[in-house]
Amino acid sequence: MKKRYAYLCLGLLVSIAQMPFALRAQQPVKGPKILVVTAHPDDETTFSVTLYKITHDLNGTVDIALMTDASGGFNGSELGSVYYGIQLTDSVTGRARLPLIRKQELMNAGKIMGIRNFYFFDQIDDFYNTDPVPYVTGKRWDTSYINKRLDKILSEQQYDFVFTMLPEEGQHGHHKTAALMGLRAVLRYKGSKPPIILAGNTIDKNQAPPAFEALKGFPETTIKKGAPFFYFNRSVKFGHRNLLSYKIIADWVINEYKTQGDLQENAMHKGDMDMFSYYDINPASGIAAVQALFDQLKNTGFSATAK
Repeated sequence: MKKRYAYLCLGLLVSIAQMPFALRAQQPVKGPKILVVTAHPDDETTFSVTLYKITHDLNGTVDIALMTDASGGFNGSELGSVYYGIQLTDSVTGRARLPLIRKQELMNAGKIMGIRNFYFFDQIDDFYNTDPVPYVTGKRWDTSYINKRLDKILSEQQYDFVFTMLPEEGQHGHHKTAALMGLRAVLRYKGSKPPIILAGNTIDKNQAPPAFEALKGFPETTIKKGAPFFYFNRSVKFGHRNLLSYKIIADWVINEYKTQGDLQENAMHKGDMDMFSYYDINPASGIAAVQALFDQLKNTGFSATAK
């Protein structure tokens, strides 16, 4: 009986192998591969819906490289302190306990967005300021370590795109530095096909794109003149009586950050568009690939049938 069963299994395998390729169990076509380079857990909420769409509707892959140890962010944690039962607003307690808590919040949010890998770089999340110089020059962050590790990740993973936050003048110095680390890694890339790097932010539908050209003193942050902006409309309506929108996804992600009360108060269900700018270090020929990506985002999933 066992011998007969073995022959039946072998016959089945041979039959499958002889089938036309199109008739075999088909693997879904792999979508785009993205690395997000950010400073803090929750920075990715700037374009969380785009990440969700890439993983859920395009069968893409998204990884996050988080620069800081997440030990800051204790201001505004009053309700988070109650939620976790820890006095997180105390700076000593907050700095000791927040790294694990905030990283877990990021991973919880990542489950919603479909994030595959989290690369933690554990640089000091010291205090709020807008100056990137102490970090990018290696005085506060170990830029040698960051550079080597980012180079290794980019080489091994062969990403199609890298996303950063838009490094505007008013941004946190950590945000600017994370963007600079991503840009410089792409500039150092030795492979035949460097990833296209984009700068993301959130705007309202009636809001003009930011008049950002470059971060002063850092020419690698220059946005390519004449390049279009790329959008995904997270406010697009769909579903029963058009009552739903992708803002729900953005809210789900923000809701995971219980320690960040100011984020939940100020960002929940706000912002209509994920918007991306095209850095000048990219070749002009890459614009078509980015446009194709955002056309796919618009024409797949619920957004494809939205009115």
